[in-house]
Amino acid sequence: MISDTTLRRVLLGVGAVITTVGIAAAVHASTQNTADRQGPFMGRPGRMAMLGSPLGRLRAIAPRLGLSDAQKGQIKGIVQSHRDEWKALADRAASARNALSDAMKADTIDDNVIRQRSADVAAVRADMAVAFAHARTEIVQVLTPDQQAQLKTIESQMTHRLDQARERWRKRTGQG
Repeated sequence: MISDTTLRRVLLGVGAVITTVGIAAAVHASTQNTADRQGPFMGRPGRMAMLGSPLGRLRAIAPRLGLSDAQKGQIKGIVQSHRDEWKALADRAASARNALSDAMKADTIDDNVIRQRSADVAAVRADMAVAFAHARTEIVQVLTPDQQAQLKTIESQMTHRLDQARERWRKRTGQG
């Protein structure tokens, strides 16, 4: 059974990763928009947005922060500087998840192999959390104090929504 503290920490970590990825992706995407008649992220949402991905959930953050062109350029540079690292982490994560899935579906179940593959998935997730935390710190340094305050407010709202979702899930499953 996972303790409330552990679950809260995991959810907060996920929220932080989501926020970082969303900001980076939103800013990068907003700098890519060349259509004069539409603002950033206008039009039909893509598959990622529909799946509730970090990008999909946080597309509105960059416009809400009122970033200047200079800030967008700086953040785009930060995103680009981490692109290879994030791709490598995503590839590692996919490989780790596939290996875990294969171990779980094997004809002969080996508990130790499943535990090791699960630990591999967790290790990649930890590496991703660290990488995104570093990138988030770089991005936050580009923001003005007012924008940093807005970001904290948005993150707080996201944490609140995650807590509410957790509570609804507990009620539905009879665990609280």
